[in-house]
Amino acid sequence: MTTKTILITGAAMGIGRAVAELHAARGHNLILMDVDGGALQRTAATLGDNVVVSVGSVADPEASERAVAAGLARFGGLDGLSHNAGIQRYGDVVDTSLALWNEVMAVNLTGAFLVTKAAMPALRASRGAIVLTASIQGMAAQKGALAYVAAKHGMLGLVAGMAMDEAERGVRINGVAPGSVDTPMLRDAIALDPDPAALEKVVDDMHPLGRRARPEEIAAVIAFLLSDEASFMTGETVRVDGGVLSRIGGAPKAKPEGGA
Repeated sequence: MTTKTILITGAAMGIGRAVAELHAARGHNLILMDVDGGALQRTAATLGDNVVVSVGSVADPEASERAVAAGLARFGGLDGLSHNAGIQRYGDVVDTSLALWNEVMAVNLTGAFLVTKAAMPALRASRGAIVLTASIQGMAAQKGALAYVAAKHGMLGLVAGMAMDEAERGVRINGVAPGSVDTPMLRDAIALDPDPAALEKVVDDMHPLGRRARPEEIAAVIAFLLSDEASFMTGETVRVDGGVLSRIGGAPKAKPEGGA
């Protein structure tokens, strides 16, 4: 297997950490970026020696540029970008303040643009690949999460638009759209509910497979899309949602008597 260099955002925990662990196990070089420096260092300490750590927010263009520069200085090139950094905030159009809207857009949409912009020259040189972690909320909507839903819808457009721009240069851009994933972000959101145990069951039951995803299940799809095995895929956002968006709401659970 050819050793590749992968930049991973949101690498301290959740899906990003799982992506880092999987690529480290495969012997790849890693550039890990996250705003939480302490958690990032703890993650990096478990992944071997071929790791560069860069602390900063994807909402800061200089932070992404520093991460790319550090990786190029250490490894000499860049072959892939796995963008996973994101935040969840709540509110409808009246409740959502401009400050909250701007915060969510800065991290969840503009951040994806900025880190890709910083990485693209090196990825053009290597004819590399990008995977942006979106959400099924980029394809449908949950009540009370307007800014998040809008940002994730925008990310799907970012995937499609960049894929068309970069195809002739050999850079592939795809996305993944997870359902609920057992990450600290999801657990923190559930903890806000007056009855977290009941909400845990609702979250699991809304997936036809009967449970939320494990981070490593999403990471496996990301790794495939970054790999040469996905060499004819670009502009695609892959649902990894346990069947959530395939279910017809309100459909009968059993075949009616006399039905075909």
